[in-house]
Amino acid sequence: MCAGYFMVILDVTIINVAVPVVGRELSASLTGIQWITNGYTMAFAGLLLTGGALGDRLGNRRIFCTGVAVFTTSSAVCALAQNVPTLVAARLVEGIGAALIVPGSLALLQQAYTAPAARSWAFGLWGSMAGIAASAGPLLGGLLVSTVGWRWVFLINLPVGIACLLLTRRYVAPSPRHAARALDWPAQCAVVAAVALLTAALNEAGRSGWTDPAVLTAAGLAVTAAAAFAVRERLARDPALPLNLLHSRAMSGGAVIGLLFNFGFYGMVFTASLYFQHQRGYSALGTGLALFPAVAMTMFASVLSGRLARRTGDRPLVVTGMLLAALGLAGWAAAGDDPAYVLLVAPMMAAGFGTSFALTGSTTTVMGAAPAGYSGTASALFNTTRQIGSATGVALGGTLLATATDYTAGVRTSMAAGALAYLMAAGLAWLCVPPRRERSART
Repeated sequence: MCAGYFMVILDVTIINVAVPVVGRELSASLTGIQWITNGYTMAFAGLLLTGGALGDRLGNRRIFCTGVAVFTTSSAVCALAQNVPTLVAARLVEGIGAALIVPGSLALLQQAYTAPAARSWAFGLWGSMAGIAASAGPLLGGLLVSTVGWRWVFLINLPVGIACLLLTRRYVAPSPRHAARALDWPAQCAVVAAVALLTAALNEAGRSGWTDPAVLTAAGLAVTAAAAFAVRERLARDPALPLNLLHSRAMSGGAVIGLLFNFGFYGMVFTASLYFQHQRGYSALGTGLALFPAVAMTMFASVLSGRLARRTGDRPLVVTGMLLAALGLAGWAAAGDDPAYVLLVAPMMAAGFGTSFALTGSTTTVMGAAPAGYSGTASALFNTTRQIGSATGVALGGTLLATATDYTAGVRTSMAAGALAYLMAAGLAWLCVPPRRERSART
């Protein structure tokens, strides 16, 4: 499960350092380069809820394996692409495979680990993959591009995908199916449109500004599609996302917490990457090395939080992680216009540690609130809000860097916005994450 999730998140960030070389070799226009980067994210974010619903209906192991096969095959097509349209189409198919992988991976872990302590440990290890993959992407991408070429950015997925598929078929038990549950296709189309339009609006806002007509049009259409989805779910006999699930404070609050901490973490990684390259002149490989302190903390923090959860419950861990991450980004914002790199190490470590430390508890909170038969849907909801948070953090960071009179001032403002998001997540966690005694009673 962790191998599949790692591939998905790695492909979000590893392409960033490779796409300039890809553009030169394939003679891509600026629009083509944007689609190579954003097509994957749009398909991934837009189809997550569909992937979760298919997993609940047809079996999460079956859908997960299908997603791994689609993702691995399309990665090979990406590596062999000789022109931009082929590469863009393959990236879109990669995003479809990713949307089938992620909800199933979390649902299968919940199925496999029934004891609360073991489940928290498994969720912690799963969550650490996101931070490691997101932060290691620039480092690994820079290393591959500078040594064996950009095509290996995609070829590296092949052995991982094949091993993941074989191991899943061998060791993961088949999942229950709810074949009688109909797929609500109008609702699925509405949520795909809403998330894809919102992602497109946020990506474009980072380049063109928030008042650009295309951005405002896409945002307005996204709101319209979201409203249509809500109306459809109220009227549907068998809704894709029963709205009464959102009445659960744990589920809805946990989903918003995921949005906020992804906003802070991915906004930090994006703005820090640009800062190190454009302001300090680091190479792609040097930027990856500079971001490594944030990566180094993610595995340790997630495993530690998984072990501590059995003693403390989830609420103290989520609140502590969010406060620590907020302190880290606030420290960067207060460090001055041109701080020495050593002064930025602790803020990056705090953000990486705090985000991963809180991810386990928020994941457990959302998945624990899911009724039987809706684990894939709950996982899809959680990961959809997280993707929206990532896109928003990157878009706001890009806007602040583009519009600030001074580049370093834009970076500091972006870090301050991330710190505020972490603080909001800490307050929400105190209100929405159940204390230990309530979770023990449910268990």
